[in-house]
Amino acid sequence: MASSSLPPGLHLDTLAVRAAVDKSQYGENSEALYLTSSFTQPDCETAARRFAGEEEGYIYSRFTNPTVASMEMRLAALEGTGACIGTSSGMSAVLLLCMGLLKAGDHVVCSRSVFGSTIKLIASEFGKFGVTSSFVSQTELAEWKAAIRPETRLLFAETPTNPLTDVCDIRALADLAHEAGALLAVDNCFCTPALQQPAKLGADIVIHSGTKYLDGQGRVVAGALCASEKLIAEKFIPVMRSAGMSLSPFNAWVVLKGMETLGLRMEAQSARALALAQWLEAHPKVGRVYYPGLKSHGQHELAMAQQSGLGGAVVSFDVKAAGPQQARERAFHVIDSTRLLSVTANLGDVKTIITHPASTSHGRLSEEQRLAAGIQQNLIRVAVGLEHLDDVKADLSRGLDTLE
Repeated sequence: MASSSLPPGLHLDTLAVRAAVDKSQYGENSEALYLTSSFTQPDCETAARRFAGEEEGYIYSRFTNPTVASMEMRLAALEGTGACIGTSSGMSAVLLLCMGLLKAGDHVVCSRSVFGSTIKLIASEFGKFGVTSSFVSQTELAEWKAAIRPETRLLFAETPTNPLTDVCDIRALADLAHEAGALLAVDNCFCTPALQQPAKLGADIVIHSGTKYLDGQGRVVAGALCASEKLIAEKFIPVMRSAGMSLSPFNAWVVLKGMETLGLRMEAQSARALALAQWLEAHPKVGRVYYPGLKSHGQHELAMAQQSGLGGAVVSFDVKAAGPQQARERAFHVIDSTRLLSVTANLGDVKTIITHPASTSHGRLSEEQRLAAGIQQNLIRVAVGLEHLDDVKADLSRGLDTLE
């Protein structure tokens, strides 16, 4: 339904600014915001053809809207996929993925290090409907291979993971999935296409929480699936049309405009994150630092190869502690001592965000699930924004330097 008259071969930064549905008759330079629930039809015959899918045309904003289509076109262009479908949130994109691809008796192999809500959705909610799942080490390819069964239909990875920044080999996982007749879905929230394009490494589906870096300023909630035109048309649009986990035109417009500065923001925030990670590594009250841009990271070379040589904007670290109770107290002390950083579980903002994953993003997991994912009570996650780095360091020092 979407169209664009852009010339071929444009660079990513240009696509991030220009890729969109062709302008309306008014010639607006900024993409239009179509705040309407429905679209009128010229006559009954046209309406019948459009509702039957025999003719392209906008019908109802639950599944067809030109502003949403512009956002979808731009993100698909950046990810290098044939198509994209916008959703109301990142988790609704995961829901659409599972509803579109899975049925009772099917099996999913998933990294145990993915976002806590993703684990809950796949293991608990879809488990109710006869979908089974196996959770494996993010970085151990042998575990992925051993977990695959004849009924495996989907491999699901997030790279880097939230919050420990584990990196998987996308191409190797894609090969495993395809050998088994399954599909590989990759959550690309942390890197965005500015750093990493999983489809070019063999992934079949790329998942986004547009709430994060695609918007970039914490203004709206949004999500998306990027895949081939065939997958989008045959597997996901029919579910969207019936189930309605739709992206609102306004939120789509905000994300569309956010993507115009995506490359600049990711480069600047990655540079600040690397400097902060290096500073944290040298701090006497910090144990381990988790950041792909550090040479000490277990998958540093792989990350640099997959992520355009940049580590992204998320840094996690362990506060040194003697035991679980002290670990939580010391982590809380560091977080509660900040005066500049935002204490919230979101990420992807130009404002630096700090959170305690064990009690927030992964707080709904069972103790067994949380520990299997490596989320300890002394872990702190920092999503680095665009403030001056000296001010961020000073804010963290306020708590770290006063630990006994």
